[in-house]
Amino acid sequence: MTNKQRILIASLGGTIAMTKAAAPGLVPTLAPDDLLLRTPVLASLAEIETWPLAALPSASLGIAQIIALARGLRQRFAEGCDGAVVVQGTDTLEETAFLLDCLMSGDQPVVVTGAMRGSDAPGADGPANIADAVRVAADARSVGKGTLVVFDGEIHAARFVRKAHTISLAAFRSVGRAALGSVAEDEVRVSGCVGRVAPIHSIDPAREVPVALFRFAMGADDRILKCLPDLGYGGLVIEGAGGGHVSAGLVPAVRELATKMPVVLASRCPEGPVLRATYAYPGSEMDLLSAGVLHAGDLCGLKARLLLSLLLMSQDDGEDVAARFLARASGSPQPHPETIS
Repeated sequence: MTNKQRILIASLGGTIAMTKAAAPGLVPTLAPDDLLLRTPVLASLAEIETWPLAALPSASLGIAQIIALARGLRQRFAEGCDGAVVVQGTDTLEETAFLLDCLMSGDQPVVVTGAMRGSDAPGADGPANIADAVRVAADARSVGKGTLVVFDGEIHAARFVRKAHTISLAAFRSVGRAALGSVAEDEVRVSGCVGRVAPIHSIDPAREVPVALFRFAMGADDRILKCLPDLGYGGLVIEGAGGGHVSAGLVPAVRELATKMPVVLASRCPEGPVLRATYAYPGSEMDLLSAGVLHAGDLCGLKARLLLSLLLMSQDDGEDVAARFLARASGSPQPHPETIS
C-alpha cells in the first residue's frame, strides 16, 4: 500500500484494553501500543499514531472528558492526521460516539470501537474490531459521514447505534434501520448514508449542569421530579411508556418543571417513534407537548440527554436551547455553523 493514511488511535480504556492479570476479573492493563502489538496487520493498513488518554471502564467516563477528546482530535486533524479510531469500553460507547458526532466539525472520519471480550480471552474480538475500524477510518468513503461505530464487521452511524446485548460479540446495531455498511474480506462496503447537522461549538465544560434521565414505570410518583430544581438540575429527559406517555398523576409536576427548565420527551421503547398527535388523555404525548415539553425526535433518552447537556453548556437563553434542541433532534441541518472555540 502506498500513500498510507495517517490514522490516530486514541485509547480511553475498556474491555479491549483489559486482561485478567492477577485479578479474579478483567482490569485495565494494556496501553495503545500493546494493542498494536496484538494487531500486527495495522502496519499494513495505515500509518498509525497512538494517543493514550485514559485506562477506565467506560461507565466512569464523563461528558467533559469527551469534550476534551473532541478538542484534541480537532488539533490532531489540523496537524495532518487523516482520521481517528477511538477505543473504549462498550457500556457507554454509543454515548461517546454520539457526543463526538455532535462536536466534530471536519470531514475526517472518526470511528469508535471496542471489544466484548478481554484481550487474553479465547476468541478475543478486539484485534478484529480495531483492524476493521482502521480500515473504515482510512477509507475515502468514510469522509464526511460523521462519527461512526465499527463493531463485529458492521458500520453504524453514531446517531442510531445502540448497545443491544450485554455479552454478544454482535452487541451493537442500528435501531430502526439498516447498518451503513460492513467490513467483509478485509474490504469496506458502504451501502447507506446519514444526514449530518452542524457541530456544536463554543462549549464551556465549566458550565456543565446535570440533566436528569427519568424512566417512567408503572406506579411511579412525582417525588423525584419535584426535587430536581432544588438539587441543581438544569434539564430533564423523560423516557415515557409506549409512544411517550406518563401517568396522569405525574402531569402537574412535569408541567411545573417545563416552566423552569427544558424537559424532553423520549420513549423507553427500543424501537419506534415518540408520537405527536395520537393520544390526548392526561399524561399522553399531546398533553405533555402542549405543556411545553420538547419532542426527542428520533433520539433515544440517552442521546437526548447528551444533546441537551451540550446545548446547556453552549447557551444561556433557555428558549434558544429549546429551539436548537428541536432542530437537532429532528436531524434538520443548521443554517449557521457556530464558531469553534
